[in-house]
Amino acid sequence: MRSADPRVVLGLHRSRHERRLLTGALELGVTALDTSTNYLGFRSHQILAQTAGDLLPKFTLSTKVGYFPGQNGGEHSLDPVRLHAAVEQAADDLGREPDLVFLHNPEHSLRAAAPHGRDMLAQACAVLADSATKGLCAAWGIASWDPSPLLDLIGPTAPKPSVLMVRAGLLAGAGTLDAADALVQAWDLGDRAVWGMSPFGGSTDAPMWARIDPRVFLRDDSRLSRVQAVFRTAYHLPRVDSVAVGTDDPAHLGELVDALAGEVEERTVHEYRRLLRDRSRSQPA
Repeated sequence: MRSADPRVVLGLHRSRHERRLLTGALELGVTALDTSTNYLGFRSHQILAQTAGDLLPKFTLSTKVGYFPGQNGGEHSLDPVRLHAAVEQAADDLGREPDLVFLHNPEHSLRAAAPHGRDMLAQACAVLADSATKGLCAAWGIASWDPSPLLDLIGPTAPKPSVLMVRAGLLAGAGTLDAADALVQAWDLGDRAVWGMSPFGGSTDAPMWARIDPRVFLRDDSRLSRVQAVFRTAYHLPRVDSVAVGTDDPAHLGELVDALAGEVEERTVHEYRRLLRDRSRSQPA
């Protein structure tokens, strides 16, 4: 059994939630598990408790609130009452309090809330902070697919999250990377409180991964595969301590754990980010 590495988080987005995946993760030393109230058709928590309730205490467990069952499959809401009820329900369904609860994609509702977005965000954050104080979760954070809208909505009196989760990797884009850096600085989080997600932009089988060789970002490009290089580089775009990655294949998860042995060439990452910014500025508004 490998030693635990907290930098790899097994994400359950699009996962079948099979028990063999969780036992395989533990054998690899992956002891962080991330899900959400809306995963698996809003059944993720119940299925986890039914199929692997005895394994859950062996993981640090994070989940997310913000999406609710509704028309066309689901709807987003930052209503404080609904958020508080969702945190309580998560603990009930999982059979344990989560170690971390994220406010899930708050920008989804905030875009339509102008000019009241700052107050709405502050109230939503206050609900999660209060939930942590009451013991419904150990800590809380914000998971944002597009963090740019949050920059102008951070009020001086709003609670500060313990963890920020954002898109990471070569496909994250200049706007996402710069917004993540700005939020980390504004909240004084530091690298260890920042998580990445979607390091492959949706799939390791995307055609672009066959057209480019991401090993150029590594100091020694002969040791790892292209998939491993993509994953390892994601820890530097933006700089994060943990990356949530989804798979139903323990062997694939093992390949990603092995990728952590690689070393990223910082100068190449800086140059890549400069090129991303230049390209972003040259595009028409």
